Amino acid sequence: MSVTLSDQDKLTLRVAAWGAVSLMSAAGAAGSAHKVATDGSIALTSATGLVGHVLTKAPKGVKYGKSVAELADVVLPALPAAMRLLKRQDPAEADNFRNTVIVAIEAAARTHQGRPSPTLADMIRKITAALDAA
Repeated sequence: MSVTLSDQDKLTLRVAAWGAVSLMSAAGAAGSAHKVATDGSIALTSATGLVGHVLTKAPKGVKYGKSVAELADVVLPALPAAMRLLKRQDPAEADNFRNTVIVAIEAAARTHQGRPSPTLADMIRKITAALDAA
C-alpha cells in the first residue's frame, strides 16, 4: 500500500509526537526538563519507516501556548487525529507511530531507570489514552 501524506497530515503527526515529548518535558521535575526533552527527542528521531521520515523534523511555527493546559489542548487531540489518518492509509504505520510515541515518552520519563514520578506517570497515562482514543 502506498501512503500519501499531505503537508497538513505531516504537521498533524509532528505536532502529536513532538507535542507528546513537550508535554513530558513540561511535566518533568524541576531541572530535568531539558533531559526529558532530549531523551524523548532522540527516540523520535530514531524512528523508522514512514513515521521516521516524517518525524525527523520538529514542527515549525506551532503555537503550543504558555501553560501545560494550553499545550495539552493542542497535543492531546492531535494524537488520535494522527492515529486515525494513519489507520486509514496504512495500519502498520499507525502501529509504528503509536510505538514510536510510547518509546519517546518512556525514554523521556526514563522508565528504564525505575518508576517515573507521579506527574510523569499521569502524563504518560493521558498521552497513551489519547493515542488509543482513535
